[in-house]
Amino acid sequence: MALFAAIPGNPTTIGLKSPSRTPFGHLKLVTLNNIKATMNNIHKSHFPPLKLGEELVAMKAKKVLEALEEAIPLKHPEEIHKAMRYSVFSGGKRLRPTLCLASCELVGGDENSAMPTACAVEMVQAMSLILDDLPCMDDEDIRRGKPATHKVFGEETAILAASSLLSLSFQHIAERSIGVPLDRVVGAIVELGSAVGSLGVLGGELLDVHCEGKEVSMEELENICVAKSSKLLEASVVCGAIIGGGNEMEIQRLRKYARHLGLGCQILNDIQDIIMSTEELGRTAGKDLENDKATYTKFMGIEESKRFSQKLIGQAMEEIALFDASKAAPFTYWANYFLTELAY
Repeated sequence: MALFAAIPGNPTTIGLKSPSRTPFGHLKLVTLNNIKATMNNIHKSHFPPLKLGEELVAMKAKKVLEALEEAIPLKHPEEIHKAMRYSVFSGGKRLRPTLCLASCELVGGDENSAMPTACAVEMVQAMSLILDDLPCMDDEDIRRGKPATHKVFGEETAILAASSLLSLSFQHIAERSIGVPLDRVVGAIVELGSAVGSLGVLGGELLDVHCEGKEVSMEELENICVAKSSKLLEASVVCGAIIGGGNEMEIQRLRKYARHLGLGCQILNDIQDIIMSTEELGRTAGKDLENDKATYTKFMGIEESKRFSQKLIGQAMEEIALFDASKAAPFTYWANYFLTELAY
């Protein structure tokens, strides 16, 4: 299918080689016992207690929200800024910005230097959800248990708010990354841009919509899910490492962590769409089945999808095992969080 030729393995970042890509179908086997053993280590000497990771993530999320309040003030024209703020502050785990800050610290940087980038990735995430919910896309009325942005403000304002968030995200990195070497700022902008556009989130959304009701191969399904879901998480983590001055090996490991975790989370999302209620999900349950989307549960079934997601998350954890345990605590926390969700 010609559509899939548009999605490459990885974006190219300034000063960094594009990493080689191993298809997820060729990952080395990580059994559930392997994962349990790794999780046991978290409670032992190699990793700090999970409570530390939880506390660090909560602190980082609080700082991100404070920074976003300053970055997206309510001003004229009010309607578009209300819509922007509504989409950004309507809840969410703040996975991407907290990992952006954590990756900066993990490679020896100051998290404050990565705060503009962390805010930017959350703006981009909000943008993608606004577009994803539109009637011409997934036609979703509910997001995070609240009316979708277009249901509150109308489609015209929602589209303009999404466009404004995207524009503001790059402006915010460029204007607010004070004291950060220029090559790092440019590198982060290039990384984020490549994750968002036609070769990332937006291209992945197009493929997702075009493949509804069609037969796709496992490789094509991986391309869709990596583009629409993993790429932005990957960029969030890698951008933080670039801003923090990480070396190529550190960035490669963090990229792989995010790529594995991102796809594992997308598979979890596919599973939850089937087994959870609308109230539990915060969005309409069974939507993927209704739209006959290409999903891992459609290919593998629920139980095999769970095992594959566990394998991916276990592989992600292996990528951070060589980093300083205390600084890696947020990465461990998020991996454990999603493994716990898989046990639902």
